[in-house]
Amino acid sequence: GLSTQPIWRKLWDDVMKTRPPNSESITCWRKKFLETFFSNVLHGVLDVSSDWRLHDRHFSPLLHSSPHVSQLTLCNMLQGAVELTAKHNHKVLENLAGSLRVLKFQHLLSCDQSIRRSLALLLHRLIHHGSVSQVSMCSWPVPDTVLLVLILTMSAGFWRSGNALAYHSSSCGLCREEDKAQSQESAQEGAERDCNAEREGSGGENQKRSPKEADARVASVLSGPRSPPLQNPACEETSSEVPCGHTSIQEGSSPRSSSEQLSCHPIPQKTRRWQKPAVGRKRRCLRRSRGHYADPEDLYDFVFTVAREDNSGLLDKTRTTEGEIAENWTSSSPGSPCTGHAGCKKRGGPAGILSLKAAHHFRSVSTLELFSIPLTGETCRTLSNLLSSWVSLENLVLSYNGLNANISCILSGLRALSRHPECRFRVLRVSDMFSHMPCMELVRCILSALPQLHTLSVSFDLKNQLEGSRPEASPSCSEAEIPESCLEVLEIRFPREPLHTAFLLPVLKASKSLQQLSLDSATLPCPQELGLLLEVLRECTSNLKKLSFHDVNLAEHQKEVLLLLQDPGLQEITFSFCRLFESSTAEFLSEIINTVKRNSSLKSLKLPGNRLGNHRLVALADIFSEDSSSSLCQLDVSSNCIKPDGLLEFTKKLEGHIQQRGGQLPFTHLRLFQNWLDQDAETAQEALRRLKAVCSVVNDAWDSSQAFADYISVM
Repeated sequence: GLSTQPIWRKLWDDVMKTRPPNSESITCWRKKFLETFFSNVLHGVLDVSSDWRLHDRHFSPLLHSSPHVSQLTLCNMLQGAVELTAKHNHKVLENLAGSLRVLKFQHLLSCDQSIRRSLALLLHRLIHHGSVSQVSMCSWPVPDTVLLVLILTMSAGFWRSGNALAYHSSSCGLCREEDKAQSQESAQEGAERDCNAEREGSGGENQKRSPKEADARVASVLSGPRSPPLQNPACEETSSEVPCGHTSIQEGSSPRSSSEQLSCHPIPQKTRRWQKPAVGRKRRCLRRSRGHYADPEDLYDFVFTVAREDNSGLLDKTRTTEGEIAENWTSSSPGSPCTGHAGCKKRGGPAGILSLKAAHHFRSVSTLELFSIPLTGETCRTLSNLLSSWVSLENLVLSYNGLNANISCILSGLRALSRHPECRFRVLRVSDMFSHMPCMELVRCILSALPQLHTLSVSFDLKNQLEGSRPEASPSCSEAEIPESCLEVLEIRFPREPLHTAFLLPVLKASKSLQQLSLDSATLPCPQELGLLLEVLRECTSNLKKLSFHDVNLAEHQKEVLLLLQDPGLQEITFSFCRLFESSTAEFLSEIINTVKRNSSLKSLKLPGNRLGNHRLVALADIFSEDSSSSLCQLDVSSNCIKPDGLLEFTKKLEGHIQQRGGQLPFTHLRLFQNWLDQDAETAQEALRRLKAVCSVVNDAWDSSQAFADYISVM
């Protein structure tokens, strides 16, 4: 019954010798210590020999801490991947395959072929034969295209065989066991079919044969010599083949068939391959044998392989231009992913899409996150083609990738995925610096393509640099038909765009299950716009529980604010930096308090950044008076110029209301971030001490003087 948390906290101080970031939010110090310990040892940050308790030849830091690691970050030159795939860390990798759930890549740099091979082995074990369900990549300003495509491809569940980055299937014990099991199952089924056919065809002779003899015949077939499972010829490459460095990715090479490249497992039929035009090639590798590739950096040949099938079978091998390939794919099934339209127009290089029908598919991750990684048109097509069959994918986050018009290419792949009967895709979050089209137009495009989405978040900082090239929404867009969707959460951050309710109306009408709506940085074109929005919300979103406005000027919309606060369906309302009290009177604050007191359904009220000050904060304590029927549990008054003496007065008034109510109060959480509590530390400590006896208080050590200086410098 004793907690070991203090022991692990002390171990952190003794071994790590650093202050952990966000220590207030750490719920389990044991997990935090062991994960950080593993990562620091792996990357050489922590010197094991510096502590006598760790300097023991019988103790392996990585081995003992690996079963407790659920999240791992690899960075820079991927030294951690090389270390984990070394032979002496085989058991460590086995432990990680069972415990690791989140794999992150941060600040990656270009690396050589041997490191990419180690990374491929690591991803194969942790994703294809492991438990990793989320892959995140962030802060990669100039991504290595080969490395990026390798991570994306293996995260999608495809093993790239037949080149220097891969290894023979016999090198993976788990793959070998699967092949053996499959071959045994096939042999047993074949033997049973032979016996059944023989019994049916032999007539009376088989009727005279006893069941024991028939069973013995099956056993003899199963125990007899069995041919090895079919192997992809590409997997039989030997290490004697020397990679050729004369042909770059841009110069191109003849693409292999997708069935040859994706798997070392049995393939029903050998597919023919299309060759890219030789235009632009400077040198051709003479050592490259027919059907085999020695160039280790030909991942584009893998991803952009074209293997279009028609009713009569596979097309004959031919040379074609980029336009012909796009035309061929455009004329194929409507569910095909990106076909090289204007949004993802490619300039030179390989073209086409990845055919995955005949490929063996390993286990894949369910969450993919890409933060601050520029994605070119080619990389977007790569991702689009992988997304088109990524049936296990549930969450996709694309943040600051410079997509612009290439967003349509990504949507093309997701549209194809949504038509798959086993599609599980539910969450899409897109954020970027510049918006290629108006936010509401993009939202309508996404919901039209992905009606099964549960969560959609669209966020942009600024309008497109070239206003003339940015398409504007037409009035007819509000009449566009959107299929009924499963959307539950909708978050839109406008790049200072006007919020036209007419454009939002078809989205809300199609989203009958909407429970949470967040509107950020929108401007109201006319005073009546917010009123129209409230009418639409009441008519179309009866299930709405949470409504949030951030950085929307509501100073002149006091009537609408009061209507929202008395809505019986809303459980959480946020007015963040909405300038509520900029031009208000004392009567407006009293009306807010009385409205909240009468609303028994409202559980959370968030008012950060609205210039409350001391006197308004003290007045808000009356929400919990004896005659109140409010069920408010959470109150957020962050960034509201609150000083220690005002907080202390609020605390005393709250204590008085508690006594009047017999010690019962629904209020449980108070958030106080970025207030002026450092101006009188003693008074602030007393107020916080007394508040913590009433509710849970979350605050920070904020330097108000420095923040004010920063504010003045920006003005």
